[in-house]
Amino acid sequence: MKEQKVWKVNGFLAILLVLLLLAGAIYLFLKLHIIAGILATLATVLLFSGITIVQPNQSRVVTFFGKYLGTIRDNGMWMTVPLTVGKKVSLRVRNFNSAKLKVNDVEGNPVEIAAVVVFKVVDSARAVFDVDNYEEFVEIQSETALRHVATKYPYDTFEDEGYSLRGNAEEVAAELARELQTRLAVAGVEVIEARLTHLAYATEIASAMLQRQQAAAIVSARQKIVDGAVGMAQMAITQLQQNGVVELDEERKVAMINNLMVAIVSDRSAQPVINTGSLY
Repeated sequence: MKEQKVWKVNGFLAILLVLLLLAGAIYLFLKLHIIAGILATLATVLLFSGITIVQPNQSRVVTFFGKYLGTIRDNGMWMTVPLTVGKKVSLRVRNFNSAKLKVNDVEGNPVEIAAVVVFKVVDSARAVFDVDNYEEFVEIQSETALRHVATKYPYDTFEDEGYSLRGNAEEVAAELARELQTRLAVAGVEVIEARLTHLAYATEIASAMLQRQQAAAIVSARQKIVDGAVGMAQMAITQLQQNGVVELDEERKVAMINNLMVAIVSDRSAQPVINTGSLY
Protein backbone atom coordinates (compact mmCIF):
# COMPACT_ATOMS: atom_id res chain seq x y z
CA MET A 1 0.00 0.00 0.00
CA LYS A 2 1.00 3.58 -0.65
CA GLU A 3 -0.76 6.71 0.44
CA GLN A 4 -2.50 8.75 -2.27
CA LYS A 5 -4.84 11.71 -2.39
CA VAL A 6 -8.59 11.23 -2.71
CA TRP A 7 -11.06 13.41 -4.58
CA LYS A 8 -12.63 16.06 -2.38
CA VAL A 9 -14.41 19.42 -2.52
CA ASN A 10 -15.03 22.14 0.03
CA GLY A 11 -17.42 20.89 2.70
CA PHE A 12 -19.26 24.21 3.09
CA LEU A 13 -20.24 24.16 -0.57
CA ALA A 14 -21.43 20.60 -0.05
CA ILE A 15 -23.55 21.69 2.93
CA LEU A 16 -25.09 24.43 0.84
CA LEU A 17 -25.89 21.93 -1.93
CA VAL A 18 -27.39 19.51 0.61
CA LEU A 19 -29.63 22.26 2.01
CA LEU A 20 -30.78 23.17 -1.50
CA LEU A 21 -31.57 19.54 -2.29
CA LEU A 22 -33.39 19.15 1.02
CA ALA A 23 -35.47 22.27 0.31
CA GLY A 24 -36.20 20.94 -3.17
CA ALA A 25 -37.27 17.58 -1.77
CA ILE A 26 -39.66 19.26 0.68
CA TYR A 27 -41.09 21.38 -2.12
CA LEU A 28 -41.65 18.31 -4.32
CA PHE A 29 -43.41 16.46 -1.51
CA LEU A 30 -45.67 19.45 -0.93
CA LYS A 31 -46.50 19.49 -4.63
CA LEU A 32 -47.25 15.76 -4.39
CA HIS A 33 -44.42 14.82 -6.74
CA ILE A 34 -43.64 11.77 -4.60
CA ILE A 35 -41.15 9.99 -6.85
CA ALA A 36 -39.18 13.17 -7.55
CA GLY A 37 -39.22 14.00 -3.84
CA ILE A 38 -37.88 10.55 -2.96
CA LEU A 39 -35.09 10.90 -5.53
CA ALA A 40 -34.17 14.34 -4.19
CA THR A 41 -34.13 12.94 -0.64
CA LEU A 42 -31.87 10.07 -1.70
CA ALA A 43 -29.52 12.53 -3.41
CA THR A 44 -29.46 14.60 -0.23
CA VAL A 45 -28.58 11.57 1.89
CA LEU A 46 -25.89 10.47 -0.56
CA LEU A 47 -24.22 13.87 -0.61
CA PHE A 48 -24.43 14.19 3.17
CA SER A 49 -22.76 10.78 3.63
CA GLY A 50 -19.65 12.07 1.85
CA ILE A 51 -19.08 15.00 4.23
CA THR A 52 -16.27 14.55 6.73
CA ILE A 53 -14.26 16.70 9.14
CA VAL A 54 -10.48 16.40 9.49
CA GLN A 55 -8.72 17.84 12.55
CA PRO A 56 -5.25 19.48 12.39
CA ASN A 57 -2.37 16.95 12.32
CA GLN A 58 -4.82 14.22 11.46
CA SER A 59 -5.58 12.28 8.30
CA ARG A 60 -8.61 10.36 7.17
CA VAL A 61 -8.21 7.14 5.20
CA VAL A 62 -11.16 6.74 2.83
CA THR A 63 -12.43 3.34 1.64
CA PHE A 64 -15.35 2.60 -0.66
CA PHE A 65 -16.84 -0.85 -0.02
CA GLY A 66 -13.44 -2.26 0.90
CA LYS A 67 -11.45 -0.43 -1.80
CA TYR A 68 -8.88 2.15 -0.74
CA LEU A 69 -9.57 5.43 -2.53
CA GLY A 70 -7.10 7.76 -0.87
CA THR A 71 -6.34 9.91 2.14
CA ILE A 72 -7.43 13.40 3.20
CA ARG A 73 -4.61 15.25 5.00
CA ASP A 74 -5.90 18.84 4.79
CA ASN A 75 -7.73 19.88 7.93
CA GLY A 76 -11.25 21.29 7.70
CA MET A 77 -14.63 20.09 6.40
CA TRP A 78 -14.64 18.27 3.08
CA MET A 79 -16.96 16.26 0.89
CA THR A 80 -15.57 13.17 -0.82
CA VAL A 81 -17.09 10.19 -2.60
CA PRO A 82 -20.49 9.34 -1.04
CA LEU A 83 -21.04 6.10 0.90
CA THR A 84 -17.38 5.88 1.86
CA VAL A 85 -15.96 4.95 5.23
CA GLY A 86 -13.22 7.03 6.81
CA LYS A 87 -10.69 5.98 9.46
CA LYS A 88 -8.88 8.65 11.47
CA VAL A 89 -5.09 8.41 11.80
CA SER A 90 -3.12 10.76 14.03
CA LEU A 91 -0.10 12.44 12.41
CA ARG A 92 1.13 13.97 15.66
CA VAL A 93 4.58 13.25 17.08
CA ARG A 94 4.32 10.69 19.88
CA ASN A 95 6.55 9.04 22.47
CA PHE A 96 6.80 5.42 23.44
CA ASN A 97 8.55 4.55 26.68
CA SER A 98 9.59 0.93 26.75
CA ALA A 99 9.50 -1.12 29.92
CA LYS A 100 12.73 -2.05 31.67
CA LEU A 101 13.99 -5.11 29.82
CA LYS A 102 16.43 -7.63 31.22
CA VAL A 103 18.80 -8.80 28.48
CA ASN A 104 22.27 -10.31 28.26
CA ASP A 105 25.00 -8.18 26.74
CA VAL A 106 27.56 -9.58 24.32
CA GLU A 107 29.60 -10.96 27.25
CA GLY A 108 26.59 -12.71 28.77
CA ASN A 109 26.13 -10.28 31.67
CA PRO A 110 22.47 -9.59 32.53
CA VAL A 111 21.63 -5.90 32.25
CA GLU A 112 18.49 -3.81 32.61
CA ILE A 113 17.79 -1.44 29.72
CA ALA A 114 14.96 0.84 28.60
CA ALA A 115 14.49 3.42 25.85
CA VAL A 116 12.16 6.15 24.61
CA VAL A 117 11.17 6.25 20.94
CA VAL A 118 9.85 9.43 19.28
CA PHE A 119 7.86 8.67 16.13
CA LYS A 120 5.08 9.81 13.85
CA VAL A 121 2.99 8.36 11.01
CA VAL A 122 4.08 9.51 7.54
CA ASP A 123 2.07 7.06 5.41
CA SER A 124 -1.46 6.57 6.72
CA ALA A 125 -2.31 3.88 4.15
CA ARG A 126 0.50 1.61 5.35
CA ALA A 127 -0.33 2.33 8.99
CA VAL A 128 -3.92 1.21 8.47
CA PHE A 129 -3.68 -1.59 5.92
CA ASP A 130 -0.18 -3.11 6.12
CA VAL A 131 -0.22 -3.89 9.85
CA ASP A 132 -3.01 -4.93 12.16
CA ASN A 133 -2.46 -2.22 14.80
CA TYR A 134 0.40 0.17 14.08
CA GLU A 135 0.64 1.45 17.68
CA GLU A 136 1.03 -2.07 19.05
CA PHE A 137 3.40 -2.84 16.18
CA VAL A 138 5.62 0.11 17.19
CA GLU A 139 5.71 -1.07 20.82
CA ILE A 140 6.64 -4.67 20.01
CA GLN A 141 9.23 -3.78 17.36
CA SER A 142 10.80 -1.14 19.62
CA GLU A 143 11.38 -3.65 22.39
CA THR A 144 12.64 -6.23 19.89
CA ALA A 145 15.13 -3.78 18.37
CA LEU A 146 16.27 -2.67 21.82
CA ARG A 147 16.97 -6.27 22.82
CA HIS A 148 18.87 -6.90 19.60
CA VAL A 149 21.08 -3.82 19.94
CA ALA A 150 21.78 -4.51 23.63
CA THR A 151 23.08 -8.00 22.84
CA LYS A 152 25.66 -6.64 20.35
CA TYR A 153 27.73 -4.64 22.84
CA PRO A 154 29.18 -5.13 26.32
CA TYR A 155 27.83 -3.04 29.17
CA ASP A 156 31.27 -1.54 29.69
CA THR A 157 34.78 -2.01 28.31
CA PHE A 158 37.45 -2.03 30.98
CA GLU A 159 40.28 -1.95 28.45
CA ASP A 160 38.83 1.00 26.45
CA GLU A 161 38.52 -1.10 23.32
CA GLY A 162 35.43 -0.94 21.11
CA TYR A 163 31.95 0.41 21.78
CA SER A 164 30.00 -0.21 24.97
CA LEU A 165 26.45 0.49 26.08
CA ARG A 166 27.57 2.80 28.87
CA GLY A 167 30.49 4.53 27.19
CA ASN A 168 28.97 5.08 23.73
CA ALA A 169 25.37 6.06 24.40
CA GLU A 170 25.17 8.33 21.33
CA GLU A 171 26.38 5.64 18.93
CA VAL A 172 24.10 3.01 20.47
CA ALA A 173 21.10 5.37 20.25
CA ALA A 174 21.88 6.11 16.58
CA GLU A 175 22.08 2.40 15.76
CA LEU A 176 18.84 1.76 17.64
CA ALA A 177 17.10 4.51 15.61
CA ARG A 178 18.39 3.06 12.33
CA GLU A 179 17.24 -0.45 13.16
CA LEU A 180 13.86 0.82 14.31
CA GLN A 181 13.39 2.78 11.09
CA THR A 182 14.09 -0.37 9.09
CA ARG A 183 11.57 -2.36 11.12
CA LEU A 184 8.83 0.31 11.20
CA ALA A 185 8.99 1.42 7.56
CA VAL A 186 6.46 -1.26 6.66
CA ALA A 187 3.93 0.46 8.95
CA GLY A 188 4.48 3.90 7.45
CA VAL A 189 6.11 5.19 10.64
CA GLU A 190 9.11 7.54 10.80
CA VAL A 191 11.44 7.29 13.80
CA ILE A 192 12.49 10.80 14.82
CA GLU A 193 14.70 9.84 17.76
CA ALA A 194 15.53 6.92 20.02
CA ARG A 195 17.32 7.31 23.36
CA LEU A 196 18.30 5.05 26.23
CA THR A 197 16.50 6.08 29.42
CA HIS A 198 17.76 3.35 31.77
CA LEU A 199 20.90 1.24 31.80
CA ALA A 200 22.18 -0.76 34.75
CA TYR A 201 23.51 -4.16 35.66
CA ALA A 202 20.90 -6.62 36.85
CA THR A 203 20.47 -6.84 40.62
CA GLU A 204 22.09 -10.25 40.95
CA ILE A 205 25.47 -9.09 39.56
CA ALA A 206 25.43 -5.37 40.35
CA SER A 207 27.59 -5.74 43.48
CA ALA A 208 30.19 -7.92 41.77
CA MET A 209 30.40 -5.60 38.76
CA LEU A 210 30.80 -2.59 41.04
CA GLN A 211 33.78 -4.27 42.68
CA ARG A 212 35.22 -5.01 39.25
CA GLN A 213 34.86 -1.39 38.20
CA GLN A 214 36.50 -0.23 41.42
CA ALA A 215 39.38 -2.66 40.94
CA ALA A 216 39.88 -1.52 37.35
CA ALA A 217 39.87 2.11 38.47
CA ILE A 218 42.47 1.38 41.18
CA VAL A 219 44.73 -0.47 38.75
CA SER A 220 44.47 2.36 36.22
CA ALA A 221 45.25 4.98 38.88
CA ARG A 222 48.23 2.97 40.16
CA GLN A 223 49.59 2.66 36.66
CA LYS A 224 49.48 6.41 36.17
CA ILE A 225 51.12 6.98 39.56
CA VAL A 226 53.96 4.59 38.73
CA ASP A 227 54.50 6.19 35.32
CA GLY A 228 54.66 9.59 36.97
CA ALA A 229 57.01 8.39 39.73
CA VAL A 230 59.46 6.92 37.21
CA GLY A 231 59.50 10.18 35.26
CA MET A 232 60.00 12.25 38.41
CA ALA A 233 62.88 10.04 39.61
CA GLN A 234 64.61 10.27 36.22
CA MET A 235 64.15 14.04 36.14
CA ALA A 236 65.51 14.46 39.72
CA ILE A 237 68.70 12.46 39.03
CA THR A 238 69.29 14.20 35.69
CA GLN A 239 68.97 17.68 37.19
CA LEU A 240 71.24 16.84 40.13
CA GLN A 241 73.93 15.59 37.78
CA GLN A 242 73.60 18.49 35.34
CA ASN A 243 73.79 21.11 38.11
CA GLY A 244 76.75 19.36 39.77
CA VAL A 245 75.04 19.37 43.14
CA VAL A 246 76.22 15.93 44.06
CA GLU A 247 78.16 13.09 42.51
CA LEU A 248 76.13 9.89 42.50
CA ASP A 249 77.55 6.47 41.84
CA GLU A 250 75.35 3.60 40.71
CA GLU A 251 74.67 2.42 44.23
CA ARG A 252 73.52 5.87 45.37
CA LYS A 253 71.40 6.27 42.23
CA VAL A 254 69.61 3.02 43.03
CA ALA A 255 69.04 4.09 46.64
CA MET A 256 67.76 7.49 45.59
CA ILE A 257 65.40 6.03 43.00
CA ASN A 258 64.15 3.56 45.58
CA ASN A 259 63.45 6.33 48.10
CA LEU A 260 61.70 8.52 45.54
CA MET A 261 59.55 5.64 44.26
CA VAL A 262 58.50 4.68 47.78
CA ALA A 263 57.69 8.29 48.68
CA ILE A 264 55.59 8.91 45.56
CA VAL A 265 53.85 5.54 45.16
CA SER A 266 53.05 4.90 48.82
CA ASP A 267 49.48 5.45 50.01
CA ARG A 268 50.71 7.14 53.19
CA SER A 269 52.90 10.18 53.63
CA ALA A 270 56.61 9.40 53.73
CA GLN A 271 58.36 9.69 57.11
CA PRO A 272 61.68 11.50 56.57
CA VAL A 273 64.81 10.13 58.25
CA ILE A 274 67.56 12.72 58.84
CA ASN A 275 71.10 11.41 58.63
CA THR A 276 73.31 13.59 60.90
CA GLY A 277 76.44 11.56 60.35
CA SER A 278 78.52 9.62 62.84
CA LEU A 279 79.21 10.98 66.39
CA TYR A 280 82.67 9.40 66.52
